Formats: sequence, structure tokens, C-alpha cells
Amino acid sequence: MYNPFTLQGKTILVTGASSGIGRAVAIECSRLGANLIITGRDERRLKATFEDLDDYKHQMILADLRVNDNIDRLVKSLPCLDGVVHCAGIADPLPFKFVTQQKLEDILKINFISPTLITREIVKKNLLSKNASIVFISSISGVFCSSVGGSMYSASKGAINGLTKGIAIDLATKGIRVNSVCPGMIETNIFEDGRVSKDQLTEDVKRYPLKRYGKPEEVAFAAIYLLSDASVWVTGSNLLIDGGYTLL
Repeated sequence: MYNPFTLQGKTILVTGASSGIGRAVAIECSRLGANLIITGRDERRLKATFEDLDDYKHQMILADLRVNDNIDRLVKSLPCLDGVVHCAGIADPLPFKFVTQQKLEDILKINFISPTLITREIVKKNLLSKNASIVFISSISGVFCSSVGGSMYSASKGAINGLTKGIAIDLATKGIRVNSVCPGMIETNIFEDGRVSKDQLTEDVKRYPLKRYGKPEEVAFAAIYLLSDASVWVTGSNLLIDGGYTLL
């Protein structure tokens, strides 16, 4: 059956695959025929993702992307790649006056610096095949809007989108495409620590014209489009998926 979105035979690295969007991206890519290299820092949850992948040639690499030695070890373990999806990320809502250098460094390390360094090393070591695709999972925050207490997170995601456009220009001559996906609020465990209450989330969802938050799988489908040959003429784009939030 003809399917321009197939990932059959493609080898794809997914970071942050132990939960949330990263887990959904890995599972959905495997269903479309990709060979996955998945990484995360929580061994139990990463194994759970690995066990849910469709039966192709997959590899699991435990790595804490806050640690440069782990990044080096990850890159050294990689084969030639047809795609990369950077999903690892954290949120730490905090009023701006309480921001500290350490907290800022922590969120930038995971959300911006680590994916930047991984991508640089992959490029330097020529680990990307011709016409490969790099996808960064960004956000509407820091790109189209922001939120109370969201200054650090917004800064990290705004930086990712700027990086996307710069790398897209640098790698265009090699036929390598670079794009980002910018979701609105997605139903993950990113706020399960209780800093944002259920009442606040219930009120917030009313601001979405489609009257619900997105699902991890819906972000995964966008990443699959950008990984597949269906998007061979798409690079430097920031794909907005927000249930209509930024319309209002």
C-alpha cells in the first residue's frame, strides 16, 4: 500500500523516550517501520518503552543528558542515522524574581544545550545519511506566547527555534532537513509535581478553541511527517500544533 509517511528501513534516534512525547514518538515511529535507538535517564521507564516497540531492530541506551560524558557515550554508540527527534525536556514554572542561575542552567542544559551538543557531534562525525531529518520538540511557549512563571522554559524553547533555523541553513547543502514542532499543552506528566494545580489546568484548558489539551501521539504524528519523505521540501519550519490556542 502506498504510504508517503512510512519510515520503513529508516534508523531514528529518539531522546527523552522514557515518557511523554518521547515515548509516543518512539512507539509510533516503530509502528511505521523505523529502527529505533531510544535513550532516557530512567532505566525502568525506558525499558517499558522499549518493550512496547514493534518488533524491528531497536536499541536502548541509558543516558543522562545533563552529563557530558553520557552525551559522548551516546554519540559513540550511534550508527548512521536517517532521523533524530530531540524530545528530552523539563519545565520548572517559577516567577521571574525567584529565578536563580542554577535553575536557569539546569533547564537550559536539558532543553537547549544537550540537544545542541548531540546534534553538533552527530554532524561532526558524519552520522547523518543523505536527506536525513532532524526534529526538535519545541513549544508554543517562548515562540508564540508565554505564561506566568514560564520565563526560563520560554527562553529555552525560543532558543531551540532559533537554533533550528540556523542549522537548517547550514545543513541544506547536504540535503539534511531541520525542523521543530511547537505544541501547546500536552497531556503528559511534566506538571505532576503539583506546582500547577488541577483547578488551574481545568481553567487553562478553556482557553483552547478545541476545548482539550493535545495528546502525545498527536505530537508524534507531526514528528513522523517531518521524518518521512512526505516532507522532503520542508526545512527551517516551526510546525505549530496547539488546538487553536494561539488564535485567540
